[in-house]
Amino acid sequence: MLYYLFEYLDKTLDIPGTGVFQYITFRSALSFILSLLLSTIYGKRIIQFLQRQQVGETVRELGLAGQNEKAGTPTMGGLIIIFATLVPVMLFSKLHNIYIVLLIVTTLWMGTIGFVDDYIKIFKKDKEGLKGIFKVFGQVGLGLIVGSVLYLSPAVTVRQDTTRTNIFKAQTENITVQAPIEEKSTVTTIPFFKNNEFDYAELLAWTGDGYQKWAWLVFIPVVIFIITAVSNGANLTDGIDGLAAGTSAISVFALGIFTFVSGNIIFSNYLNIPYIPSSGEMTVFIAAFVGALIGFLWYNSYPASVFMGDTGSLTIGGIIAVLAIAVRKEMLIPLLCGIFLVENLSVVLQVTYFKYTKKRFGEGRRIFLMSPLHHHYQKKGYHESKIVTRFWIVAIMFAILSIITLKLR
Repeated sequence: MLYYLFEYLDKTLDIPGTGVFQYITFRSALSFILSLLLSTIYGKRIIQFLQRQQVGETVRELGLAGQNEKAGTPTMGGLIIIFATLVPVMLFSKLHNIYIVLLIVTTLWMGTIGFVDDYIKIFKKDKEGLKGIFKVFGQVGLGLIVGSVLYLSPAVTVRQDTTRTNIFKAQTENITVQAPIEEKSTVTTIPFFKNNEFDYAELLAWTGDGYQKWAWLVFIPVVIFIITAVSNGANLTDGIDGLAAGTSAISVFALGIFTFVSGNIIFSNYLNIPYIPSSGEMTVFIAAFVGALIGFLWYNSYPASVFMGDTGSLTIGGIIAVLAIAVRKEMLIPLLCGIFLVENLSVVLQVTYFKYTKKRFGEGRRIFLMSPLHHHYQKKGYHESKIVTRFWIVAIMFAILSIITLKLR
């Protein structure tokens, strides 16, 4: 909202200094600072409110050191992340931007699913929470919305590899470039390949002429799958103090670099990546989101004063998935969100191997001492803070590898 106010002051009254709000970098910095302040200052009040409502975590008997001491710690701390993200976004972003609208919808949608799940666990005393089928319906519903909007909205365009060009003069630089014409497209990028643009529509080329109009049959299911997988991955990673928030902040920061360069005509031409008009505005949202996650760590670092619960973890996963899809970097998710992937795989491998050995040998056997993977290291005697710090280091390595795909092909 402040963006529109300062735009009016700049264009109508020509007040010196008000034009600075036109810069994404300036608004992103303000978003980060405000979200960090909101999450650290008002986070304590939200925690106190949760304590008064007796919103305490019920700890399962897992035989892990220090686990019983966590009983009664307030959960639903994801409300801090959501609050500290949305307030700066409402103040500093262009609310008419299609990508900002999608991200706000994603935050509220996934936050609601997670909140209902936490509410059932805490107040209905049902440890299973919201039934899995309803969670999946919610994730699929969001995937349908996001996929349909990205496919159908005329505001969502991508630079095409074509000889047709428009003369474009950058607003903030005295530079004139020839920009390829932007069109509707289901193009994405494949990391580490030189000619790395891939169009989902090509998967239907075997159907004959006019196959492009059926691209939604591939694109929308892919969006649904990614949102479901990443949100569940974030949910599984939220198992020990500071793990999900810290690794997510690292991944989201890397996505912020992708959104900034993809939405900038000069950088995208230099790096030879798809230019996605208006996508740079997502940088403002990302700055607020990263600030909220770091501020949440103030209270979630070991020993945690609050847990994010499904309210936070499902929201985090949904936002990361939508950001990656919107900036056409969804194929980087296995690397960028490598921690989520490893955590997911550890559970899948553990369950699959246990069932296989039980059927074949009559006794279930395990690959890991416990899954997800972070619990395996807890069982081995590593302290929570050491596990979390090392997972953060690995997440930083994954993020750096993801960023260098901009040039390493």
